[in-house]
Amino acid sequence: MTKIYLARHGQDSDNAAGILNGRRDQPLTLTGKDQARQLAEKILGTGIRFDKIYSSPLQRAYETAYIISNTLGMSQPEKMAQLIERDFGVMSGKTANEIETLCAPNILKTATITYFLSPEGAETFPQLLERAEKLLEQLAIQSDDETMLLVTHGDFGKMLYASFYGMAWQETLTAFHFGNSELLLLKKGVEPEDRKVIQVKQFNS
Repeated sequence: MTKIYLARHGQDSDNAAGILNGRRDQPLTLTGKDQARQLAEKILGTGIRFDKIYSSPLQRAYETAYIISNTLGMSQPEKMAQLIERDFGVMSGKTANEIETLCAPNILKTATITYFLSPEGAETFPQLLERAEKLLEQLAIQSDDETMLLVTHGDFGKMLYASFYGMAWQETLTAFHFGNSELLLLKKGVEPEDRKVIQVKQFNS
């Protein structure tokens, strides 16, 4: 049976500045590179081995995936367009502090993040969930009894999680925080408390 791990990229320059990045293509900060190295070293320590590593084409994700693959002595990660982050529409480049002012009442607040739901030009979470479902179906067809790592982003990573575990998107957004360079497991029969495999020290994420 195919086993899938999800990693979120390390901190990039937009994360550090509190800017909503979406598909803005910013590099990792020094902190982000350190987070990726911490994650890679912790993966080594767990004994987890991947057959393949796939990455979002955005550089913050690919840099994270490259650091992991290099640390594990694997070939370079393969870019997968479907792993790209949610399109934030008109909210791209805005600050996180502006979400409530610009998007209320169509928001969902958690302890760590305020999610905007339907600003102009943005993918909605139902659309994101549909994209996640299609990707998981594709991976199930093309992969047989493999362990893979998908390096992706916060919003899309959560919708992959929601799709795999059959959760509503609203429930998934409020269930946990998916921080920079954290690792999640997608595997049937795993209890929720065991699905977050690795946590990395968070700064501004």
